[in-house]
Amino acid sequence: MTANADVFTAVQGEFPAVTRRPSSDHPACNVPATDAIAVLRYLRDVESYDFLTDLTAIDWSAEKSPRFTVVWHLYSSTKHVWVRVAADCTDDVNPAMPTTTELFPTANWHERECYDLMGVTFEGHPDLRRILMWDGYPHHPLRKEFPLAGMPTDLPDAEIAAETGIGLIAAPMAGGPFVSTPGGPMTEAEPRAKDEAWSEQSEKPTNA
Repeated sequence: MTANADVFTAVQGEFPAVTRRPSSDHPACNVPATDAIAVLRYLRDVESYDFLTDLTAIDWSAEKSPRFTVVWHLYSSTKHVWVRVAADCTDDVNPAMPTTTELFPTANWHERECYDLMGVTFEGHPDLRRILMWDGYPHHPLRKEFPLAGMPTDLPDAEIAAETGIGLIAAPMAGGPFVSTPGGPMTEAEPRAKDEAWSEQSEKPTNA
């Protein structure tokens, strides 16, 4: 079993296309999307990184290509160390990556969250549904173009909309910017949203 400091060398020896990724904490590497599953399987089976602790994606902005990078953080329960693996999505409009659910059970919810908030499709996922936003929601809230204050969106439930008299909400619900009141009870000191929403008509925040 390779020492954590040498894990990059071990991976690159098996997969020559892998390159070192700058990192100030854990060993990290960039892998081609076509090699991602094989590299992750090698790290699990040979290098004992047996637990997927996190999976996320980076949106570098619509002006850059490749635009999206998927990142996996693996932990070894025997060596007690982490390694970071990143792969660029080859499609900037419809980003996709093979699912890792067959390698790591924890990937199921992680991939659903990444799909929901970043719009990355994980091919082969057994149940790729939104996990935070509702079905049919038209946006991906963690993409660069999504405003911090949210975007007015029809409520998904017509009955709720009729009872409350609210037809549009700023999503994510009560989006930022956030303010807080220092001191006093914690319930009053918690950050709260100003409930500013963005609209295409005004192209600037308006009071919701």
